[in-house]
Amino acid sequence: MHNTLRIATFNIHKGYTHFNARFSLHLQREMLRKLQADVIFLQEVQEMHTQHPERFIALSTSGQMEFLADAVWSDYAYGKNSVYPAGHHGNALLSKFPITHTNNQDISAHTSEQRGMLHTEINIPNWDLPLHTICVHLGLFAKWRRQQLLAVATYIEQHIPASSPLIIAGDFNDWGMRTGRSFAEQLGLKEVFEHHTGKPARSFPAWLPMLRLDRIYVRGFHVSHVDVHSGPQFVKISDHAILTATLTKI
Repeated sequence: MHNTLRIATFNIHKGYTHFNARFSLHLQREMLRKLQADVIFLQEVQEMHTQHPERFIALSTSGQMEFLADAVWSDYAYGKNSVYPAGHHGNALLSKFPITHTNNQDISAHTSEQRGMLHTEINIPNWDLPLHTICVHLGLFAKWRRQQLLAVATYIEQHIPASSPLIIAGDFNDWGMRTGRSFAEQLGLKEVFEHHTGKPARSFPAWLPMLRLDRIYVRGFHVSHVDVHSGPQFVKISDHAILTATLTKI
């Protein structure tokens, strides 16, 4: 019985390094493959951009998500959040197990910043209940983040049974950590790094992480291992570190 899951969360910055200095999607794909994760939560995935067609010659015509999934993750889902004349980007989820339901919910708190939460249900063999996942990328201002997490919490209470295994991961932009803690308390979640090490992981900037921006919250799991994938090599990969966790269903 497949009771143990390895998951990862990663803000890919539209396939570029910090300040858009270098196109690094190929290196990002290599790094993700090495992690051998079952489910990956991705933020800032660009599914269309007409200004850089030369960048996508080697990519799938359907964009960055399918290129990253390739032959490793058979199922994937995309939630379009930020739309602009040249294209759009949003959250994505890659899964080695069948995704049976997807819903992308607009949680924007201000017209200047388009944000969403991507909810999927995943059918894992021999589990009595589906796995629910929510991938988020929250706003830059604390007031907006509070509104957005309230929207996420309300959605969870209305649409996800309390008995179902649940993972919420992504870029919370919550360096003060207060908003996330009240969110976790409201829903009976544990943040995997806080549970394991006492504090959420430092994940930004990836080559020398100082700020605790990214999170993994779970309900219905034991946390057996957590890791931050960062270091000097990330100068060529992304401005966010990759967080991973190994979880065992309760």
